[in-house]
Amino acid sequence: MAGTSRHDREMAINAKKELANTSDPVDRLRLQCLARGSAGIKGLGRAFRIMDDDNSRNLDIKEFTKGLNDFGVLMSKDEVMELFQIFDRDGSGQIDFDEFLLTLRPPMSNARKEVILQAFRKLDKTGDGVITIEDLRGVYNVKNHPKYQNGEWTEEQIFRKFLDSFDSPNDKDGQVTKEEFLNYYAGVSASIDSDVYFIVMMKNAWKL
Repeated sequence: MAGTSRHDREMAINAKKELANTSDPVDRLRLQCLARGSAGIKGLGRAFRIMDDDNSRNLDIKEFTKGLNDFGVLMSKDEVMELFQIFDRDGSGQIDFDEFLLTLRPPMSNARKEVILQAFRKLDKTGDGVITIEDLRGVYNVKNHPKYQNGEWTEEQIFRKFLDSFDSPNDKDGQVTKEEFLNYYAGVSASIDSDVYFIVMMKNAWKL
């Protein structure tokens, strides 16, 4: 994904600047994630998934607080409480995990979502909703990769490295779900103002 690291740097710088000027708790959390680059929101999602011991896809205030702490989000107790109450729409003392990530994801136009899903469908050759090393064979060409050319990495290592870029740093499982793919590109999208530019970039990157 050429260009992504540059966008990541720009986005991280902008997010840090904006953080100083916003008091809205949802914005503050979103910006703290974006300050870590495109994979920030996805990484937080994964931290929460680890917290969700009973696989209920719901989090109570204790799990929510621990997830934020483990991910290194800087917020006061009052801010965390306020944030939790915003997401706990029905006042049940639980927040829905997927709804939370959806709200946190920077807004994207339908045109952007469509091109991201197009790329996902192309990569997910088996159609099982998860991209794995098997899916990448024949879709992702490693021949031009400098480390493949100089014999430093095998094809397998390059595929793995590629999948890892969508994973959160502390928990790489070598698989990318549709949600993770969307969360990742929502991060990239946040650093690109023009729909046209974003769509062209995706089409070029994935030869759509």
